[in-house]
Amino acid sequence: MYVVLITYTAPLEEIDYALADHSAWLGKQYEAGYFLASGRRDPRTGGVIITRPMNRDKLNALLATDPFALRKLAHYDVIAFQATRTARELAHFNEAIMEHL
Repeated sequence: MYVVLITYTAPLEEIDYALADHSAWLGKQYEAGYFLASGRRDPRTGGVIITRPMNRDKLNALLATDPFALRKLAHYDVIAFQATRTARELAHFNEAIMEHL
């Protein structure tokens, strides 16, 4: 799985202008089943995305299609991790359990 930390590199006015397109892009990724959660950082310096497990190259390709990336409005830090402890609702993402099935 991955945690993607998005940091804005442009003024909020430019971010707000691209926000509807970014939101539509997020919706497509949820529909495709790639993302689990997302939202703004507080304070509003960027956002966070939590993804399902996938190939890193696939994730990089997805992030490259984000309107924020296309317009060079943000920087992305991708943190890979193996979920070894989860809430019951997320047990099927627990990679330690899945390895033993």
